[in-house]
Amino acid sequence: MREIILPRRMFLWSMAVIYLAAFVSLYMQIPGLYGNDGLLPARWQLRYSGKSLGEQLLSSPTLLWLGPRLGLDTHTAMELLCLIGAALSLAATLVEALRDSVVFFCLWALYLSMYQVGQVFLYFQWDNLLLETGFLCILVAPLTLIRGSRGVRAHDRVTFWLIRWLLFRLMFASGVVKLTSRCPTWWGLTALTYHYETQCIPTPLAWFALQLPVWWHKFSVVGTFIIEIAAPLLFFSPLRRLRLGAFYLQVLLQVLIILTGNYNFFNLLTLALCLSLLDDQYTFDKCVCVCVRDYRFWGTLQWTVFAAATVAMFTISLVPFSYIEFDSHARLWPGVRQAYDMVDRYQLVNSYGLFRRMTGVSGRPEVVIEGSNDGVSWTEIEFMYKPGNLSAAPAVLTPHQPRLDWQMWFAALGDQTQAPWFTSLIYSLLQGKRDVIELIQTDVSQYPFYQQPPTYLRAHRYRYWFTEPKADGSYPKRWWRRVYDEEFYPKVHLGSTFLESMLNQHGLKDKSPPRRMPNTTVAQAVRWVRSQVRGVPTHILIWTLIASSVTLCLLQGLQNRNKHTERTPLTYMAAGNDHTDNVPDDSSDHCGKSDEQQAAKGEEEEKKEDGQDSEDEVEEGGGEEKEDTVDDEED
Repeated sequence: MREIILPRRMFLWSMAVIYLAAFVSLYMQIPGLYGNDGLLPARWQLRYSGKSLGEQLLSSPTLLWLGPRLGLDTHTAMELLCLIGAALSLAATLVEALRDSVVFFCLWALYLSMYQVGQVFLYFQWDNLLLETGFLCILVAPLTLIRGSRGVRAHDRVTFWLIRWLLFRLMFASGVVKLTSRCPTWWGLTALTYHYETQCIPTPLAWFALQLPVWWHKFSVVGTFIIEIAAPLLFFSPLRRLRLGAFYLQVLLQVLIILTGNYNFFNLLTLALCLSLLDDQYTFDKCVCVCVRDYRFWGTLQWTVFAAATVAMFTISLVPFSYIEFDSHARLWPGVRQAYDMVDRYQLVNSYGLFRRMTGVSGRPEVVIEGSNDGVSWTEIEFMYKPGNLSAAPAVLTPHQPRLDWQMWFAALGDQTQAPWFTSLIYSLLQGKRDVIELIQTDVSQYPFYQQPPTYLRAHRYRYWFTEPKADGSYPKRWWRRVYDEEFYPKVHLGSTFLESMLNQHGLKDKSPPRRMPNTTVAQAVRWVRSQVRGVPTHILIWTLIASSVTLCLLQGLQNRNKHTERTPLTYMAAGNDHTDNVPDDSSDHCGKSDEQQAAKGEEEEKKEDGQDSEDEVEEGGGEEKEDTVDDEED
C-alpha cells in the first residue's frame, strides 16, 4: 500500500482555505440575512423556553444557545462564531500544527451552529457537503495538539478512504440523477446548449462557451456522463494509472465549471476531495525523511477505533446515497435507517445530485424589482451579482456565495408564494433597512433609493438570453437580451392589504422585539470589526485573505527549503517505494530524538556528503527506473 502523507496534508490545508472562504462569506451577509433587521432573523429559530442547556443543544445543536450567557443577542453571537471560525481557519492555513482533529472539530461545530439557524439561505448542497467533509476531517487530521506528532498512523489509509467514498457518492449520484430525472435535455444531449446562460451566476467566459457549435455541446454532455458516472468507478481500481486518470478527469470538469460559473466554494471543495485519489509517489518530487514509531498497542487501538468509525460512516451514508433509486432504499436494513435518523440533525452524511434537471429551456427566468415614489415612473433595482442590467458583464466572485442572489434565481423558477422570504425582502426595502440594502449593493450609493426608501415596489419576471455575435463576427455591446414574461409581485406600499396579508400568512411580522443585551466588551469588539469591513466587497475580502495566506505559506516553504539545504537530514528515495522500506538502517536511532539531536546528527552527516554524491545520483536513477516499472502494480 502506498503512503498518503502528502495528499492528506494537501487536503487538510485545502479544507482550512475553504472554511476560511465559507466563514468570511457568511459573516459579511449575517446582518442582512439574520440580523434583527434582516430578512429572516435568526432569533426566531431559538426559543428560550426555560430548558436546560443540554436539552437546548439536543433539540438544536448550535453554540448560539450560549449567546445570552455571554451577554450577546443571537445576531451578535452569530457574528462572533463566524469571526472565530474565520480566524481559526486562517491560522490553520498558516500553521501546520493547527490542522488538527481538535481544530477541525471546532470548525465543524461552528459551521453546524450557523447551519441550524440558517434556514433557506443555508440549505444548499455545498453547505451539506462542507459539513460532511468537515466531519471527516476530524477523523483524517492528526492529533497534533494532544500528542505532538504529525507522523504516520496505522488508520490513516482507512479514514482517508472515506474521503474517496464521499467523492464517489457526490460524482456518481450527480451523474445518475441526470438520467433518472428523465430530463429531455440530458437524454437528448442538448443540456449544455442552455446551461451556460441559465445557471445562477455565470462568468464572462460562459458567454463565449455558449457560442461554441452544437456538436461540441453534445460532445461535452457525453464527456460529462463519462466523468460523472464511469470515471468514479475507477476511484477504487487497484491500478494506480487508472486512479490517476480518474483524478485528472475530475479536475478537468471542476476547472471548466469554475471558469464558466460562480459556484462559490463547491468546486474547490470537490477538488480537495479529489486529492484522496493521489499517493505520496505521485506527489513527492524529492526525498523526505519519515520516521515511524512502533507503538504497537496504541497503533492497534487507534486502528480499531477509526476503522469502526469508518465502517459506521460508510454504513449510514448508504441511506442518503440510495435515494437515487427508490427500490434500493426500501431494501436497506431498518436498523441502518434508524441510525441515520439519529445523526441526521448533525449533517454527517447527505444525499447529492447536482443539475438534476436543466431549467430555463425557454429562456432564463429572472425577477426584476422596480421601485417608485409616485407610482408612475419606475426604476429597476439592480443587484450586484445576479443578471439584471443588460449591459453589465457577468461577475466573477468564486469562492463567495451571495446567498440572496442565489435565492432570487430559485424564486424566479416558481411564484412568490413559494418564497416567503421575498415578501420580507419587499417589506425591508420599503422600510429602507440598510442591512438588507447592503445585500443588494455593498456600496449603498449605487442603490437608487439610498437617500429615501421607495414608496411603491413591484416585481416582474423576464426571460433572459445571452446575446449573439453580429453577422460580421463583432461582439455586441450588451451581454443579455430579454422579453417580458409576467407579473411576479403586485405593486405594494407600506400598509397595503396584499402586503399585510402576505406578512401575516408567512409569520413575518415581528411581534417580539429583540432582547436588550448589556453592552459587553465582546459585543463592542464584534461591532468594531463589523465597522472596519462594512462597505468592502465580500469577494475582494476573501481573495485578499486567501492570497495573503498562500503568499505567507510560500515564503514559509522557501525558508524551510533554505534550512533544509543548509542542514540535510537523513533522507530516502520516495519514488516507487514504501516509506519504511527505504529508511536507512540507523533511522531507528534518528526517530524519537529531539530536533536539536537530529540537527546535530545532520551536521555530522553533511561532512560525508561530498564523498557520496555519485552514489546518490546512482540511487536517484535507480529510483526513477523503478518508478516506471511499478506504476501499474497493485497496491
